[in-house]
Amino acid sequence: MTLGEDWRQRIREELPAAIELRHRVHADPRLSGDEADTTELVTEALLAPAGDDAGPGDPGVVTATTGRLLRIPTAGTPRGAPVVLRSELDALPIDERTGAPYAATNGAMHACGHDVHLAATVAVARAARTLPLPLPLQVLLQPREESLRSGARDVLDEGFGSDFGAIIGAHVQPRLPAGRYGVAPGAVNAGVGDFEVLIEGRGGHSAYPHTVADPVLALAAVITASQQISARRIDPTSGSVLMITMVEAGSAPNVVPETARAMGTYRFMSEEDRLQIEKALTEIVGASAAAHGTRGTVRYLDAEPTLINDPRLASGAAALLASAGRDVDRRWRSFGSDDFAYFGREVPSLMIFVGTGEAGGGLHDARFLPPDSVIIDVADALVAGYLAAVNNGAGPGDPPGRDLMGGPS
Repeated sequence: MTLGEDWRQRIREELPAAIELRHRVHADPRLSGDEADTTELVTEALLAPAGDDAGPGDPGVVTATTGRLLRIPTAGTPRGAPVVLRSELDALPIDERTGAPYAATNGAMHACGHDVHLAATVAVARAARTLPLPLPLQVLLQPREESLRSGARDVLDEGFGSDFGAIIGAHVQPRLPAGRYGVAPGAVNAGVGDFEVLIEGRGGHSAYPHTVADPVLALAAVITASQQISARRIDPTSGSVLMITMVEAGSAPNVVPETARAMGTYRFMSEEDRLQIEKALTEIVGASAAAHGTRGTVRYLDAEPTLINDPRLASGAAALLASAGRDVDRRWRSFGSDDFAYFGREVPSLMIFVGTGEAGGGLHDARFLPPDSVIIDVADALVAGYLAAVNNGAGPGDPPGRDLMGGPS
């Protein structure tokens, strides 16, 4: 039996406890920045006795205020830089409508699958405690993935990424059929930035339009013209998205306001495209405002980078999953975003997408509820990522291409 086969078998023995943990996390979600209770619950599950294992380990170190980085004790004497399994702690401000017996009732919801990711990570780590892993294993419980104040960036700013050999993540994805894995090299999630447009005009009475400089009309021109950025300014083989989703102006039907404001997001697959989008939007806002006798400015907030998978880790994990009989899509990409992208700037990283199908709703949907069986699918993805890091030559005596995953289960 290969290491991968043994690991997968032991994970399946952990499934009942993982399902119970998933339900507890799901029923009591915490928003970004308030994840301390979730961290304690998951840490407690990680440290609980796991049969004849290598010991309970230590409670880890606090990171990013409410997160935790834990070393997982394993059999044998693993050497080298650790492989880190990352899982997100935070929920979204959504009133749940799944009807599940463990549905949340506190105005927050795990509508992005983080409850599944946490349960799978715990199952993988607990199963690993009885195995002779060639590389050290660590678990990162990361806060604030859903927040503009990125938890991943804080982890790195605190210096924790400097000794990582590789970092692995897995994310449920209803846009993929159930049971299919998206494992592509290169850019797999878009970078994203927020922007605010401000148009300053001259207000007055709506009965005398010749006496005003209408910022609402100018803003409407900006909204329309900005839609040509993705269609005409960005290479279509790369792709981009710019959406204006918030508009604010006026206080009465018969009063032309002094200002009009809009906010939105832009998404990109390269740093070059990010700069081109910002340049084009700035030009459009300035020119459109001037054409209407107003003044326009754009304020750009911090942009989250494109998530780029390490090619060797992606190729290795895809091959390992395929050898285990899994359905693998080696080209799948998404314009969603994840602050996991920050890790890829400093350490070899891999994000694997795990298909759930659309029957259970979409991400950030009040009805999104993947079945408990997806815990196993996410766990297998994390194992494949770890073994790809071993095959990547990071582990002592583990040449590239070594088959550690085994055949179909």
